[in-house]
Amino acid sequence: MSIDAEAIADRRRLRRKLTFWRTAGVLALIAAVVALGYAAADRMGVGAGQSHVARISVDGFIASNQRMADLMQRVGEANSVSGVVISVNSPGGTTTGSEELYRNIRRLSEKKPVVTFVEGTAASGGYITAIAADHIVARETALVGSIGVLFQYPDLSGLLGQLGVKVEEVKSAPLKAEPSPFKPTSPEARAALQQVVADTYDWFKTLVRERRRLNDQELATASTGQVFSGRQGVPLKLIDKIGGERDAIAWLEQEKGVAKDLPVRDWKPRGDRDFSVFAWAATGADLMGFDEAAAALRRASVSVGAAQLDGLLAVWHPSEK
Repeated sequence: MSIDAEAIADRRRLRRKLTFWRTAGVLALIAAVVALGYAAADRMGVGAGQSHVARISVDGFIASNQRMADLMQRVGEANSVSGVVISVNSPGGTTTGSEELYRNIRRLSEKKPVVTFVEGTAASGGYITAIAADHIVARETALVGSIGVLFQYPDLSGLLGQLGVKVEEVKSAPLKAEPSPFKPTSPEARAALQQVVADTYDWFKTLVRERRRLNDQELATASTGQVFSGRQGVPLKLIDKIGGERDAIAWLEQEKGVAKDLPVRDWKPRGDRDFSVFAWAATGADLMGFDEAAAALRRASVSVGAAQLDGLLAVWHPSEK
C-alpha cells in the first residue's frame, strides 16, 4: 500500500498545526495561571491579615515611579502593617526620582514607623532614599554616601568632523538647547550648567544636614562625593548602626513600640512586572532553548527602561581605573 506525496505533505502540515496549537495552549494556560495568581495577590493584599513588618525594597537605578508612590500609600493605609523596613541596595539615579522617593517615604513615616536597612549600597540617590527614615542600619561592608550630583552629556563634534557632517542651528537665545552634543560647550553654557549642578548639590547637602544633624565641618567631610563603608559611616554620622535587617527591626521594637517577633513581609508595587515586547520575546526564547538570546533581550528591556531619565543624575559611578 503506497501513500502519494500529496497525502504525506498534508499529514506533515496537520502535524505542524497540531504542534503549534498544543504549544499555544500550554502558553495560554501558563499565562492564565500567572494572571490568576497576580489577581489573587492583589485582591488579598500582600500584607492582609496578621500584623507584620512591611519590607519595601529599593534596588537598582532610581527614577520617577508612580507605582512605588502608590505602594507607599497602600502600606501607610494598611492596618496590618506595624512598621516598615526600607531595604536599600542602589547606586542612585535621577535627582527627580530620588526626591520623589524621599518625599514619599517621609509621608509614609507620618503614618508608620520607618527604618532603613542598607543591604549593599546606598549611594547618591540611594543615600537620599536612606536618609528619609529616622534610623539607618547598614552592613559593615556596605557603601554609603557619594553626596553629590552630576550632569553628563556626549561631545560628538570631533566624530562628526571626521565624517564631514556639520549641524546647523537657528535658536532664540545663545543658551537655548545647551549643552549640544554637536559642538563643544561654550564657557557661557558651561557656567549655566554649573549653576544648576551647584544649586542641586546645595539641596542634597541641606537634606543631609537636616536629616543627619551634621554641623558645617561634619557636612564638609561627608559631602566630598566619595563613598564610605558602613564602618566609616558610623563616626561620620552617615548611618546610625552596623548590623543586619534584624537590628533594624529591633530599633522599631525598642524605639517605636512595634511588637516583638512580628513576621516580615515583602510589599511590592502592583503591576511591577515586565510585560514589554523584549520581556515576552525573552520568555519565548527561553522556552525554545535559546538562552543567550533570552539574556540579550532581557538586557535590552532593562536598557530601554533606564534610558527614560528625568533631571540630573545623583548616581555613583565606580571608577574603572
